[in-house]
Amino acid sequence: MRLTATLMLFAMAAIFVTTHQLLGVHPAWGYVNAFAEAAMVGGLADWFAVTALFRHPLGLPIPHTAIIPENKDRIADTMAGFLRSNFLTPVVVARRMRDMNLARAAGDFLATRTPGEEGRIRAGAGQLLVELLESLDPDRLGLQVKAGLARQVEKLEIAPLLGRVLESAIADGRHRPLIDNFIRWGGLTLEDNEDMVRDMVQARANALIRWTGLDERLANSVLDGLYKLLAEMHVDPNHPVRAKIEEGLQSLARDLQHDPAMRERVERMKSDLLANPAVADWWMGVWERLRHSLIDMLRNPDRAMGGEMGSSLAELGETLRSDPALQLQVNRFARRTLVGIANRYGEQIVGLVSNTVKSWDANTITMRIERAVGRDLQFIRINGTLVGGLVGLTIHFLIDVL
Repeated sequence: MRLTATLMLFAMAAIFVTTHQLLGVHPAWGYVNAFAEAAMVGGLADWFAVTALFRHPLGLPIPHTAIIPENKDRIADTMAGFLRSNFLTPVVVARRMRDMNLARAAGDFLATRTPGEEGRIRAGAGQLLVELLESLDPDRLGLQVKAGLARQVEKLEIAPLLGRVLESAIADGRHRPLIDNFIRWGGLTLEDNEDMVRDMVQARANALIRWTGLDERLANSVLDGLYKLLAEMHVDPNHPVRAKIEEGLQSLARDLQHDPAMRERVERMKSDLLANPAVADWWMGVWERLRHSLIDMLRNPDRAMGGEMGSSLAELGETLRSDPALQLQVNRFARRTLVGIANRYGEQIVGLVSNTVKSWDANTITMRIERAVGRDLQFIRINGTLVGGLVGLTIHFLIDVL
């Protein structure tokens, strides 16, 4: 557009020079010459005006030119004041927020799906999380997470918590399947180690019993007795041994909550466990597997944001879109939050705008404002050329008539 406006100015100059030689040939050339002369003057005047906004015309230090670069600090302060007065005062924010239904807009955004679209949030949010997880130092992040968890666990007294959990489980009968599994495990362990039990019995039998061969029968009797005990414990919920186990668990639950010595032992065990390097290595392995699993899952939208989470977001959008009471609450919360932000941080926000503009050099602010205004600056020059020509044509006509 700058080239077009400049070529139009040179065209008017060429027409003016050419038609000046033809004034005596025919009266019509006078009208063309008058149009071209006035258009050239109008184009030059508007070129000077447009150029003077951003730089010195032809590099000459003419007063009141390069207006924007010379006054960029004042412009920055004026822009900041305009933003502060018209957008970031609590009264203005509250008034504008009353006319907006942010909850409904958020509901439409979350619930609306266009054909062929996987979801408005799914791809962008998933990719953002993937880039975040990949950009962070995995070792440092894992150590930070581990340290944070360790600090929280150190603050937490484990023994009373374990005691209350165990007490609640016993009260609800949730400990019985655990005892059943323990009994089954005991039976399988005994079956896998029958030879070891026989060797132990025979090793403790005296020479007379071994000489008579009764040690083998004694070992079989011990094994049979143990199998019978385990079977009876498994089928009889009221077996005395099970009762003893339950009594021991109840006592342990009480001690975990109320016995200072027991609580101290548990805390010491917790500290030793946290300080164990093997636990640290185990946690780092768990964290790396978790991080890679998250990255793989987020790269597959159908498994991540497009699965349960995507459905949940769509349901949330439908609720926001159709529930006026929820919209009222969300909009009220958003209005109070934004009013508070404007009241607390309005000065800092406009200060950021002002300081940013002040930090730009003359070339930067000139280039950015010129690009923001765009083609309209050159249309000023083109219009000035055409309007000037029409004014010159009109003046020439009036002179001829009068």
